[in-house]
Amino acid sequence: MLQLKQITFSAPQESGGERQILSHVDFTAEQGKFIVITGPNGSGKSTLARIIVGIQQPDEGRIFFEGEDITDLSISERAKRGIAFAFQQPVRFKGLTVSDLLGLAAGEEILTRKQMCTYLQQVGLCAADYIDRDVNASLSGGEIKRIEIAMAMARKAPLTIFDEPEAGIDLWSFNHLIDVFRRLRDVTKGTVIIISHQERILDIADEIVVLSGGQIAARGGKEEILPTLLQSHGMTNRGPGCLVDRQVCPNEGSGA
Repeated sequence: MLQLKQITFSAPQESGGERQILSHVDFTAEQGKFIVITGPNGSGKSTLARIIVGIQQPDEGRIFFEGEDITDLSISERAKRGIAFAFQQPVRFKGLTVSDLLGLAAGEEILTRKQMCTYLQQVGLCAADYIDRDVNASLSGGEIKRIEIAMAMARKAPLTIFDEPEAGIDLWSFNHLIDVFRRLRDVTKGTVIIISHQERILDIADEIVVLSGGQIAARGGKEEILPTLLQSHGMTNRGPGCLVDRQVCPNEGSGA
């Protein structure tokens, strides 16, 4: 279980001074839940994800994972405890193949070539075409995203966080990612947290958390939260299925 207690974070502004990104955020993610955190640009979603994995440190508050205070632990120490993070723009590793990455993701478990092929097939990639392929610029955004999810399946982390996995991929790839995310939770048996605006990703969530102005504006089951988002006055559509509520989330476009 993940617990955030009174997380507060501010960032310097180019014009001088600081802007508060997160303000006293309390949040609990139960084991095995599929949680989507949504809200406009500038609401603090990605910042919250980076704080959980240790890329950034909160100004105030504490983070607990499986009952342990991990607030002062490094990224690598948190990873060892079972926290995995997928960047909005995945890193490309020159000189490494897809099979190398799957092997690294599995950690102490030794994966057979057959197991690697199974993970790739589960994310819709033909294993024969990808398992020995270099992870470089020749791969599309959609291919990289799928490989990253295959790595998450191989790792089976207790907590996996994705920051806007739909960013930079084509519609065909996105449609298939929905089914892949469903399989991810079944395979890992862990908690999955996704930062997203996409209605179709929100629709498969056990719980939706709405961030606005650095605070949690609403949270609950999709049956409760999603209809409110869809029906709220001022809802806009930013691309296929991409939802932003200007009334609930007034800070759209301010970054972070």
